[in-house]
Amino acid sequence: MAPKAVSSPATTSRYSRNVRILYQYPDAIGLHGDMMAAGRVSDVAREVEKVGLDGLAFTEHPAPSAKWLAAGGHQTLDPFVALANAAAVTDRIRLFTYLSVAAYRNPFMLGKTAASVDVLSGGRLELGLGAGYQKAEFFALGLDFDRRNAELDDALEVLPRYWTGEPVAHSTAHYEARDAVCRPAPVQQPIPVWIGGNSRLSLERVARGGFGWMPMMTSTVVSTTTRTAHIGTAEDLAVKVRQVREMAEGRPVEVLVSYLDHDATSPGHSVEKHRDAIGRLGDAGATWIGLTKESTSWQHTVDVIGHIAASYR
Repeated sequence: MAPKAVSSPATTSRYSRNVRILYQYPDAIGLHGDMMAAGRVSDVAREVEKVGLDGLAFTEHPAPSAKWLAAGGHQTLDPFVALANAAAVTDRIRLFTYLSVAAYRNPFMLGKTAASVDVLSGGRLELGLGAGYQKAEFFALGLDFDRRNAELDDALEVLPRYWTGEPVAHSTAHYEARDAVCRPAPVQQPIPVWIGGNSRLSLERVARGGFGWMPMMTSTVVSTTTRTAHIGTAEDLAVKVRQVREMAEGRPVEVLVSYLDHDATSPGHSVEKHRDAIGRLGDAGATWIGLTKESTSWQHTVDVIGHIAASYR
């Protein structure tokens, strides 16, 4: 079942197409950074809402390897716990997992966790899901890395059925649900599900019924590390967006991309240059832009959020 469009407060857009701006809570890089130095989640969420940004996001790595962190990987909070915290102190902003790995949770547990955040937030969760790419993390969680795509597809089948609040019977080789029921059901019917990744398989999942797509725009090195096809420019993105929307046969598909030039979030750099670049991403089909910057103090986080709102909203 394809998700219904979800309303969101209109942004006063500087761009030729409406683009909403999302702030991703800054993840500390490496083993020794203090992720919470950026500020309490509740304070950051209030600030994002106060300045008029449209969303707040958290990613997840529940069991990253020390080697990955030492090589420049990043720390995370549990995204659902963090978003529930943010939901308690806000009324408007959309709350994103950007993104969660479907295989890390049984689909009924994932569905219940997501439904709980949606209920507590009054219907503001945006569930970004991906297949995952870190073998060491799968091993640490006792999961079969080679089944990650099958587990994602299974979750995509189960979640919208489970969220109706009606009994669901579903079985695989690994579990059996006998008339499992999600009560309370989520406010949104269904919760919007976004699919992450650049592969043909990811595009097919979006086309089959995903509310949105979360492509990765990165260097070729990062694309190789994360096991996904390379998208490096606004022109590359435009080709893929046209492709996925054609595959969806005209059904609206939202697109969220991260703007990766962190100079954009630093006062003193050329706002016009970055605003033009964000505008080109909007013209290519992006409907949401994610911005963030590593922070080591609450005041720095406030300054970055204020600069984003003043410059790009």
